[in-house]
Amino acid sequence: MVIKFILLIIGSYLLGSVPAAYIIARWRRGIDIRQYGSGNVGAANVLAAVSRWWSIPVTLFDIGKGAFAVWLAQVLGLGAAQQVTVGICTIIGHNWPVFLQFKGGRGVFTSLGVITMLSPKLGLIVLVMPYLLAPIRQVSLGVFITLLSLPFFSWFLSQPLDIEDRLPITLGLTILALMGIFRRLIASRTPLSQSVPTAQVMINRMLFDRDIWDRKAWINQPRPEVNSTKQPPETEEKPKDG
Repeated sequence: MVIKFILLIIGSYLLGSVPAAYIIARWRRGIDIRQYGSGNVGAANVLAAVSRWWSIPVTLFDIGKGAFAVWLAQVLGLGAAQQVTVGICTIIGHNWPVFLQFKGGRGVFTSLGVITMLSPKLGLIVLVMPYLLAPIRQVSLGVFITLLSLPFFSWFLSQPLDIEDRLPITLGLTILALMGIFRRLIASRTPLSQSVPTAQVMINRMLFDRDIWDRKAWINQPRPEVNSTKQPPETEEKPKDG
């Protein structure tokens, strides 16, 4: 069982490392997605830099790889602590993928897949909560609030959420939340935010997942730090803001 667990950890990390957003952007527009939009290797940036429709399969894949890893751990009869560990390894793979020199996404949808397999009811809450702020275009703030809420949900609402092993899952979700926030904070500065005070940058990153208040300017900024070998062709699919 120990060997299975170790192999599953390695396999989960490699599965998480598969960068669907990067692959889709290369295939559909011939671009390095890290150089466009928010610079994030995730579904939200595919929405901004490629198209709305191609963000859908990326979203499903990112959710699916987190869910599949935990499901496989459940099928193998691993306990709650091991299931959480496997899920976290998948998220680590997404955020720091070996295939992209450890520069990946934020792991939001992969985390959703992991959480859903641990507690489907909590997964539904996590899916809905961020979008309550969608009417005011503050989904990133909703994600931050949701991340902070995870350990409280799993600890104080364990019975209605059908969480049997409250302690390991709460600890795991605490790590997951801290990892998501940490991933926001460690991004490199871009020329657009060089003049912004560090404290303000950290607050903007934590709450809104960007360095500056102006969301549109942040999404549309150039990112020369990543080399792209091919410029995006002119297509009918125009990049979307968001």
